[in-house]
Amino acid sequence: MGTGAEIRIGTSGWSYPKGEGTWNGIFYPKGAKGELEYYAKRFSIVEVNNTFYRPPEPGMVWGWVRRTPDSFRFAVKLWQKFTHPKMYQEATGESAEIQAGDVELFRKAIDPLATSGKLAALLAQFPPSLRNDEGGQAILTSVMEAFRPYPLAVELRHKSWSDDPKTAQLLGNYNAAWVRIDEPRFEISIAGRLPITAPLSYFRFHGRNAADWWRGNVETRYKYLYSEEELKGLAELVRETAEDPRTERELVFFNNHFSGYAPRNASQLAELLELPFQKEALSL
Repeated sequence: MGTGAEIRIGTSGWSYPKGEGTWNGIFYPKGAKGELEYYAKRFSIVEVNNTFYRPPEPGMVWGWVRRTPDSFRFAVKLWQKFTHPKMYQEATGESAEIQAGDVELFRKAIDPLATSGKLAALLAQFPPSLRNDEGGQAILTSVMEAFRPYPLAVELRHKSWSDDPKTAQLLGNYNAAWVRIDEPRFEISIAGRLPITAPLSYFRFHGRNAADWWRGNVETRYKYLYSEEELKGLAELVRETAEDPRTERELVFFNNHFSGYAPRNASQLAELLELPFQKEALSL
């Protein structure tokens, strides 16, 4: 591409063993052992989503470190207690009030990645219901303050944030990347192209399945395979950002995980951008 920015492309999660949208027999050969090892031979990064539900045991995370090449990287989604307090309370029946021990618990969980140099970013994904008001700003600021020592990416989805030029300044003060998302467009959706707020740029491509976005389940919502023309548009967006002198690193993730669509599209995008990729991933 002729740019100085480091670009890594991967998928949101690597393990989808059950249900209609399983990857088994599609991305992973039938009966395959060691899914993470198989994945890490084909991509240079993965976004870990199970950390959203609970902080993992450090021993498990050390296992991820040992099972992947030295050059492999992980982006980790923050625990829902930090970003989705209502969802957390409904799921657990526990108070969502953040304690100092919660931050320390999560830090210990990801310490193996940070210590090994394999932590590419922390992803703070907020719900579409989080508005740019006094309460929303307080939640966002507290999360960025708590995890300031780490490379941080923030996904805001309500248009009140993009309507306010002060949002970019706030994120920039914490050196946090404003996550650029591709998903179905709705009245409340973030509008326009988002500004660069940090040396890290972060992209999440969720698919464009508008019909099932709100009424579908965790699988059918992401039943969307990007076409070649759509991928060319995404490639141009990634390329433009990489060519900006403020950008040092770009992380790109496909979250259209249904039936192995994500690794297929991730491999195709890597080819369009002339990045290293494995032929196996293109044969999906």
